[in-house]
Amino acid sequence: MYGQEKKKGRRSAALFMDFVHIIIGALVVVLAVLTFVNPEQNKMLLPAIFALAAALNLFNGVHKFRRSGRDGKAKAAAAAQLFLAFLLIGITIVSAVSIWR
Repeated sequence: MYGQEKKKGRRSAALFMDFVHIIIGALVVVLAVLTFVNPEQNKMLLPAIFALAAALNLFNGVHKFRRSGRDGKAKAAAAAQLFLAFLLIGITIVSAVSIWR
């Protein structure tokens, strides 16, 4: 019984990650289309696009890190994803500051 509950938790975590991917991916696509249709009026959306991409990478990195166990390669992949998330957060901040000036 214990193994079944653990398996169910993995499925619900995978389902949650799928929902996160769908929602954030759809938001990024919609914001990107709005930004490229009228760049002058919608340039404020660029930091939001970068922030959503950072959030997606952060969710993926944390999820991979939790599931990696003792696998060094999986932990390295999760760390790379987290590094990319923090890099995108930095790009978000630089983009927001440069647009708001």
